[in-house]
Amino acid sequence: MTITMDTRHDPVREELVIYQNPSLFLKVWEVQSDNQTVGIPEVWPWHYHKEVEFLAITEGRAGIQTKDDYRIQDYGDIMLFGSSQLHRIHKALPTPLRFIVLQVDLLQHFDQSSLPYLHCFSELTQPLSTLNYIFREHPEACEEAFSLVNEIYRESQSQQRGYELAIGAAIKKLLLLLLRYDSRMLLQGDTELEVVRLRPALDYVERNLGEKITVEEVCSLLNLSYAYFIRYFRTTMGLSFIEFVNYKRVKKAERLLATRDLSITEIACEVGIPSTAQFYKLFKRHNHCSPGEFKARMSGKTVGS
Repeated sequence: MTITMDTRHDPVREELVIYQNPSLFLKVWEVQSDNQTVGIPEVWPWHYHKEVEFLAITEGRAGIQTKDDYRIQDYGDIMLFGSSQLHRIHKALPTPLRFIVLQVDLLQHFDQSSLPYLHCFSELTQPLSTLNYIFREHPEACEEAFSLVNEIYRESQSQQRGYELAIGAAIKKLLLLLLRYDSRMLLQGDTELEVVRLRPALDYVERNLGEKITVEEVCSLLNLSYAYFIRYFRTTMGLSFIEFVNYKRVKKAERLLATRDLSITEIACEVGIPSTAQFYKLFKRHNHCSPGEFKARMSGKTVGS
């Protein structure tokens, strides 16, 4: 069933997601509503956020609405919302409702080995919500995704030793599941050869993160014009070349903050950002916290302790 969204009298808010662990770039929790009042259903407001969201129903029945669609979800069902996609949920029955919400910045979970698949999930041409057909047409995929979201929630609650590894692995399994079960080939991109062509540029960035890196240098390395290269890189990788370089610099800074006893100024220089103010701004844009706060959280301390 399709419902036309009307938000004239229903406020829409952008949700700022505060990550529970700065190294995992996610928030996961369970929503519980035991209100059994019969009448107008309990409704959570329209909202959106830059993080991708997986929503898994663990008890009861919910109605989930997006800009173009409305669906009833029961126990065991799972739904995917793309980055910045408007959505809201309400109780479809006057009985208890429980669901797990997993909000995650998928970009942060791609490493050197998985970067060739980054373009598949970049949402440059279509939102990831188009992949919800997978859960409707492939029950085994729905069951596996439901199990993975529950696993991520349990690991985040227990925080046993190595829970970060378990959660990171589960997120990659979710990405693999979507790729493997995408029978309509919505995630298909004829970019494998294109990524190979860019490999010298990617390796160059990796080797020179502590130095000044310019688009002109990389264009010369690949023997491509400036205009062609910037279009080619974005189309292939799903983000601009400058965004990629900044992403790699922030990831290196995170490793240094977690493993080295260096000052913030020293780390900024190590990753090729001589301006401490610029480093703070870039780091906070990616992590929603300052470098100092990140280091404190990774060491299990609070800032100022």
